[in-house]
Amino acid sequence: MTENVTELSGKEFDNFTKEKVVLIDFYADWCMPCLMMAPVIEDIARKFRIVSLPTFMLFKDGKQADQFVGSRSIEDFEEKLKSLL
Repeated sequence: MTENVTELSGKEFDNFTKEKVVLIDFYADWCMPCLMMAPVIEDIARKFRIVSLPTFMLFKDGKQADQFVGSRSIEDFEEKLKSLL
């Protein structure tokens, strides 16, 4: 499933989520790869007032369809994604 991962800037976010199912992963600031992505992710996290980590949001057709916090199994992710298709 990772072959469909797209990096977004703040300006691209609204257009990208309008007609698709999108999973956004807000992760911890002590994670080195997360720090490298921080400029992109921080703008989106501020927009949604993220306070708990990890927080995941699913978007469908430009609107938030689901949100969940904490670690999840791959089966749980797949189930949540499939429910929106």
